[in-house]
Amino acid sequence: MLTALPLLLAAHASKQAISECPFKMVNTAFIVDAEVNKKKVSLMFDTGFGGWTVLDDSINLGKPDGKMTLQDFVGLMEVPTVTIKSLRLGTMDLPLDESSKAVLTPPSGYTEAFGTHCDGIMGFSVIKNTITEINFEKSKFVFYPQSFDITKKVPDNKRTFLVKMLPQGFNAVELAVKTAEGKSMHLALDTGNSFYATTHKEVLDRVGIWPISRKPNFMTAAGVASGVVDSWYVRMPKLTIFGVPVESSIWDVIDLPSSSSDSDGTVGFGFLKNFNIIIDYDRRYVWLENFTGKVSDDEIGGIGMDVFWDQGRKGYVVYHVQEGSPAAKAGVKKGDIMIGVDGDEALNIGFDRMRAKLEGPPGSKVKIAMSRRGELYRAEVERVLLINDPKG
Repeated sequence: MLTALPLLLAAHASKQAISECPFKMVNTAFIVDAEVNKKKVSLMFDTGFGGWTVLDDSINLGKPDGKMTLQDFVGLMEVPTVTIKSLRLGTMDLPLDESSKAVLTPPSGYTEAFGTHCDGIMGFSVIKNTITEINFEKSKFVFYPQSFDITKKVPDNKRTFLVKMLPQGFNAVELAVKTAEGKSMHLALDTGNSFYATTHKEVLDRVGIWPISRKPNFMTAAGVASGVVDSWYVRMPKLTIFGVPVESSIWDVIDLPSSSSDSDGTVGFGFLKNFNIIIDYDRRYVWLENFTGKVSDDEIGGIGMDVFWDQGRKGYVVYHVQEGSPAAKAGVKKGDIMIGVDGDEALNIGFDRMRAKLEGPPGSKVKIAMSRRGELYRAEVERVLLINDPKG
């Protein structure tokens, strides 16, 4: 018995070292309950944000004691920070270091955006020093001991894939995307990007998919941390995304040059939701398990308007209406307020679900309720395909 005791203790310790934490799935993101400096918060988990947390400054984490410069798709911004002294997910106390800072921002409408309580964002640094599985199939994190060697897993390259991280990038998981002709793009694994993938127009020019001199149709707008930017959608040809063959996919293209020389953009929720993902940053590998059997969604139609949460007006305000689009033909104008979609009040369902309800199969219809200067009007609008095709 005495000689067996060390083995039993070792086995127990190994078992105890695996920890799990559930998260809540919403339409294009997921939210996890956490404790930051002993304060209970709910945070959207965003591997595309290289820091620790971004939190509503009304949550008392302590007095701000520093500043940080953040970078998004298009620019830089300076923000106040407070030191994180403790951070827990489920029963797991995450390791901290001198970079453990919470970014403080004014209320940003996270709850209104996701349709469920959300206090801010949790970034990649939280899991950088822990081998972490993001299990979309069962809506949970799994934290592994450092003795777990991801490189020993054997992929079949049909349903499971083992992918080597690229050497560039700081506090990010940069992986390769390759065209059928073998040209490469470097994109970050980004659970906080609600689109399938996002890149920049000069990147598509570089890899021969879309010449920068060619003007796209169906110009729209995308919201990033530093503001709203012009963008458009393109149907991409056959690609290998993070080692996974993809015949066709719809990408969001920002109509500006990239703000980073390390990254060409990010692969987002639309792709990642089909996989259970293990990230081992120390060994520089990612494991992907395609549990849905899908790698992209069916093409969906829209009505040609962009709506964003306006904190000052406490409503969803139309930012842009595409010329000649169904929304424009229905009389929708910039500055109108979205009241409801197909009988659901916009404020009750949140931006995430509202945007999903505006989309659907091309040829289908959606009923919208709008307000202009306090007067209500309604319209039934047909969804159409608003996507650019590289072939013409």
